[in-house]
Amino acid sequence: MDTQAELAQRFDRSRGRLRDVAYRMLGSADEAEDAVQEAWLRASRAGAEGVTNLNAWLTKIVSRICLDMLRSQRRRGEEFADLAELDKLAPPDPATDPADEAVLADSVGLALLVVLDTLAPAERVAFVLHDLFAVPFEEIAEIVERSTAATKKLASRARQRVHGTAVVSAADFTRRREVVDAFLAASRAGDLEGLLAVLAPDVVRRSDVSTRPGEELEIRGAHRLTQETLANSGRAHFARPILVDGALAIAVAPLGRLRLVLRLTIDDDRITAIEVIGEPARLRGLELALPEGA
Repeated sequence: MDTQAELAQRFDRSRGRLRDVAYRMLGSADEAEDAVQEAWLRASRAGAEGVTNLNAWLTKIVSRICLDMLRSQRRRGEEFADLAELDKLAPPDPATDPADEAVLADSVGLALLVVLDTLAPAERVAFVLHDLFAVPFEEIAEIVERSTAATKKLASRARQRVHGTAVVSAADFTRRREVVDAFLAASRAGDLEGLLAVLAPDVVRRSDVSTRPGEELEIRGAHRLTQETLANSGRAHFARPILVDGALAIAVAPLGRLRLVLRLTIDDDRITAIEVIGEPARLRGLELALPEGA
């Protein structure tokens, strides 16, 4: 490759894939775009003379940039000034620009972004590159500056954390998943009867945060909880099943940024208790993983 113009042309053709790689590593559309721009600056300064595999070379550049960014600023941990802001967010519209962060997060998987955010920087890079983009371990080893064997262990450790194991039998997990899916579907649809069908009459909801002014930290009874759920139905669009310490739960994660976790107690195919966790310190202490099929 002899000219800057040709390199720029080839880089533009690779930009979409590079942005996809960076987004999965960083979890932020703005930061991913910054990483891609920095990758172009480094590539243009270095030149591609003698480069035989341009895509691999560019992927290595943007991955190193992302790794440095992850190491220097482990998840920003932005908080909404008021958790009630969740209710003002519109669900992602697939018809809008696919580069829109809400659409991008939804397409990648909100629960996946939440779990990826729990990984150490090198683990995240190794997992994303190998498991999501099929980059050979030998190339990843150069990026994370480890041996190939050590890099395989990084990815394996990350994989075990990402894909969790439920603490109940497969049959019991399937039944619980059906209850959770029904609860989420009814919440998103504003389906009163559907909610009452999956909530036990004496269900209790306890929360460690108040998500709107005047909201009670404890609510008892299916009808009261149904009214609250319908009033907060916008949040259900950002809610996904997730494993918390091996138990099936629900994560509320607009743009893939964890805001709330709902721990569920399910008996006889009905939800009998919901514990809402919103305190940042408690959220950080949870062991999160993707449930089977996520």
